[in-house]
Amino acid sequence: MDLVWLLCIFVLFFEELSLGWSKPDADADAVTIGAIFTFSTINGKVAQIAMKAAENDVNADPTFLGGRKLSISMHDSNFSGFLGIIGALQFMETDTVAIIGPQSSGTAHILSHLANELQVPMLSFTALDPMLSPLQYPYFIQTAPSDLFQMIAVADIISFYGWREVVTIYSDDDHNRNGVTVLGDQLAERLCKITYKAVLPPDPTVTENDVRAELEKVQQMESRVIVLHAYTKTGLLVFNVAKRLGMMESGYVWFTTTWLSSILDSNSSLVATSIQGVLALRLHTPDSKRKADFSARWNSLSNGTIGLNPYGLYAYDTVWMIARAVKMFLDQGNNVSFSNDTKLNNVGGGALNLEALSIFDGGKQLLSSVLQTNMNGLTGPIKFNPDRSLVHPSYDVINVLENGYRQIGYWSNYSGLSIVPPEELYAKPPNRSSSNQHLNSVIWPGGTSNKPRGWVFPNNGKQLRIGVPRRVGYRDFVEQVNGTDIVHGYCIDVFLAAIKLLPYAVPHKFVLFGNGHENPSYNELVNMVAADVFDAAVGDIAIVTNRTKIVDFTQPYIESGLVVVAPVRNMNSSPWAFLRPFTPLMWAVTGVFFLIVGVVVWILEHRINDEFRGSPRKQVMTILWFSFSTMFFAHRENTVSTLGRMVLIIWLFVVLIINSSYTASLTSILTVQQLSSPIRGIDSLIISNSPIGFQVGSFAENYMVEELNIPKSRLIKLGSPEEYASALETGRVAAVVDEQPYIDLFLSNHCKFSIRGQEFTKSGHSLETPL
Repeated sequence: MDLVWLLCIFVLFFEELSLGWSKPDADADAVTIGAIFTFSTINGKVAQIAMKAAENDVNADPTFLGGRKLSISMHDSNFSGFLGIIGALQFMETDTVAIIGPQSSGTAHILSHLANELQVPMLSFTALDPMLSPLQYPYFIQTAPSDLFQMIAVADIISFYGWREVVTIYSDDDHNRNGVTVLGDQLAERLCKITYKAVLPPDPTVTENDVRAELEKVQQMESRVIVLHAYTKTGLLVFNVAKRLGMMESGYVWFTTTWLSSILDSNSSLVATSIQGVLALRLHTPDSKRKADFSARWNSLSNGTIGLNPYGLYAYDTVWMIARAVKMFLDQGNNVSFSNDTKLNNVGGGALNLEALSIFDGGKQLLSSVLQTNMNGLTGPIKFNPDRSLVHPSYDVINVLENGYRQIGYWSNYSGLSIVPPEELYAKPPNRSSSNQHLNSVIWPGGTSNKPRGWVFPNNGKQLRIGVPRRVGYRDFVEQVNGTDIVHGYCIDVFLAAIKLLPYAVPHKFVLFGNGHENPSYNELVNMVAADVFDAAVGDIAIVTNRTKIVDFTQPYIESGLVVVAPVRNMNSSPWAFLRPFTPLMWAVTGVFFLIVGVVVWILEHRINDEFRGSPRKQVMTILWFSFSTMFFAHRENTVSTLGRMVLIIWLFVVLIINSSYTASLTSILTVQQLSSPIRGIDSLIISNSPIGFQVGSFAENYMVEELNIPKSRLIKLGSPEEYASALETGRVAAVVDEQPYIDLFLSNHCKFSIRGQEFTKSGHSLETPL
C-alpha cells in the first residue's frame, strides 16, 4: 500500500513540477465528473461518444439538476496506467464528484485506494476484474456484469459440450489473469480443469514472436479446447498466428470473451475470415424502444466512424446513473463541498501540492444514492444486488462465421444456457438442470457442424506406465508378442476399448512385469503400483481384500472365484445299466410295496371275489401276479370291493410316478456321459490328505493357507495348463484349485477333468490404480 501511495505522490510531483499542468477552476454551476479511458481503443471510442451523448441528454433538461449542468471531463490514459493515475490525481484536485473508469482493471486496483481515501465514487463498465471486491474497494462500482459471470458462462458452455480439459491463452495483467483464475475455479466445480495456461505479455507490448512461441507449446498439448481472454490487439494477433500454424482447422475449439464481440459490432473489418468457427460472448441487452432509438441516433453521433457495441450502451447508462444519484443527492438538501484531508497535513512533501487533494464531503451519500439506482436504461433494468452486483447478468452466445456471425443462444445467471431470451424466463422458476440447457447448432473451425472431440494424443504428454504381467500360462488374457514389448490379449483389449470411450487422451506405454519363466507374483505387481513404480496395472488381476487396501480397482470385467477341478472317470454302459436309475434301497422298498399292495388287495377281495380264491398255492401266485402286473397296468383280476378299488387307484398313481422317474433316469444314463470322482468339492478336498495344485502367482495359495487352514506342505505350484493336466493324470495332485476363468480355458482343451462342487469365493478381474 505504501508503494502505491509513493507512486501517486511521485506522479503528482512529476505532474506539477515537470509538466506544469493545472486544471482551470470548475464552473460553480456545474457538477464535474471525470472519465479515464484510452480513447484510441474500440471501447474507448464508443464510450467517449456515448458519454458525450448522455451528457447532452442530461443537460437538455435544465431543471433536472436544479439549474446545474453536468460536465464530463475526459482524460486519455493512452494504454498507460501511469497516465491513468495522473488523470485521476488531476480530477481529485478540481472538485470532481465521481469518476467514470478507469478502462483497465490494473489501474482500477490502484485508483480505488485513492477513491477510498478521498471518498470519490468510481464507476466502471470495462474494469470488470472479479477480484475488485466491494469489501476492499467500497467506492469502486462495476456498472456492467463482473467477469465472474462471464467465466461462469464459459464454464457452463464447456460443460454443456462435455469437454473436460481446456487450455487458456491470456495477457499477463490483473484483469485477464484474475479472470482465468476464476475460470479455473468454475471449471473445477464442473469436474473440468485448465491443463495449460499460455501467458502473453500485456497489451500492447505483445509481439508476434511472443504469440508464436506460446501457440507452438499449445499445439503440443492434448486439449484442443482453447479459451482466449485478452484485449483487442492481442486477441487478433493470436488468431492471425494461429491461422498460419494451422490451429484454426477442424478439430480445434476456440472460445473468446467479450472483446471479440465488441470488434464484430464496432469494426468488423478488423476481423479476418480466419476466425470462422469461434464461439464468443457478448453482453446481453434486451430489446427496447429506447435502445432502438439510441441505435438509430448512433450514426449521426459517431459520424459513421465506428459501430455501437454494448459497452456504448453501458457508458450511456453509467452517466445517467451518476446524474440520477446527483439529483437525489441535491434533492436531499446536500451541497457539493470538499475539505482538506488531515492525513496529508503530517506528510512532508516539500514543494508537493498535496493540499490540493481534498475529500468529497458528500461522497458517502452520493455512493449510497448510486447503489440505490433502480431505473430502466438502454441496457435494460438497472438495479444492484446486496453484494453490489447488477441484477440478472446475461450474455449472448455468438458463433463467428465467414461473413459475420450468428447468435446461437443466451446465457443468464438465472437459468443458464437457453435459446430463449433471458427476460422471457425471469417470470418462470429458475431451472438449471442439464436437460433444460440448450444452444443452437454451431459451425466449428474448419467449417464442420460436427462437435469436435476436443483433444488429441499429445506430443509432449507424460505417458502412463502400465504394468502388465508377463504370463507363461493362459496367454489368452495377456501375451507378449515374440519377445517384443508389444502385448495383446483379452485384458489388453478391454483396457484399450475403455480408454477410447474417454473424452480425453490417455498416453500410455505397457511395461512387462515378470521374468518370462514363470507367472509373476500378482501381489508384487499390486505393491509396485502402490509404490508408484507403475501408474496402473492391466491384466487378469483378482480383486482381493488385502489388495483393495493399497490400490484402487475398476469395476470387474470378469466374474471370478475359486473352483476345484479333478480327474473324473467315465461310467460306461453295462448289461446291468437298467438297474442304475434306482439305488438298491429304492429297488428293495419298491418291491416290498408291490407285495404289500398285493396282500392288501387279496385281503379285501378274496372273501367276495372268486378270482382271488382257490388253493393256497394259487392264491399266492395270484397275489404275486396281481401286484407286479400293475407295474405295466396289465392286471386281469377285477376288484369288487370299494376299499379294494380305492387302494388300487392310489397304487396305480404311484406306479405311474415310479415308471416316469425310472424312464427319465434310464434315458439320461444311456444318452449322457456319466463322470465320477472321489473329490466332490472343496470340503471333501480339505478333509483328505491329498496334494493340491495351484497356479503360480495366484492368490489361491494364500487363501487356502490363511482362510481354509490347509497345510502349505500339501500345496504344489503349477505354472501352465499343461502342468495341470500332467499332474492330475499322474496323480501328483488330487485336484487343482484355481480361478474360474482359468479353469474354463483349461477344460476347453482337457475333457478328462471336471469342476467338482460349487465356486467357493467371489471376486473378479479388473484394472488397478494407486489409491
